[in-house]
Amino acid sequence: MNRSFRLLQGLKILLLIALFIAVAGYVTMRLWNWLLPDLFNLPLISIWQALGLLLLSRILLGGWGGRGHRAGWARKRRQWKQKMESRLECLTPEEKEKFRQKMEGACTSGPAWMRRRSAEAE
Repeated sequence: MNRSFRLLQGLKILLLIALFIAVAGYVTMRLWNWLLPDLFNLPLISIWQALGLLLLSRILLGGWGGRGHRAGWARKRRQWKQKMESRLECLTPEEKEKFRQKMEGACTSGPAWMRRRSAEAE
């Protein structure tokens, strides 16, 4: 590929990204101006305020990672669970019961809002 073709492709991509951002801001502005002033007596917003609102929501709600971020935590959780299950398989029933009681004691010694409900309390 020659250099001018790559430059042209890069400019196309930048143009599409800018267009996408502009459309997202416009849609956000129109939805805000259509719904929120009537429902909650809020002021109308400009396209720049809508873009700022989108950026703020991305920052606060953590939408940068996409699906991969959540999938990473799920994978780590699954790996941890498999590791614990493999360790518990090696224990005798008496050791398992001792471990369960120890964990129960550790889990009930914290603040009341962190404690799990027992079977009879439900």
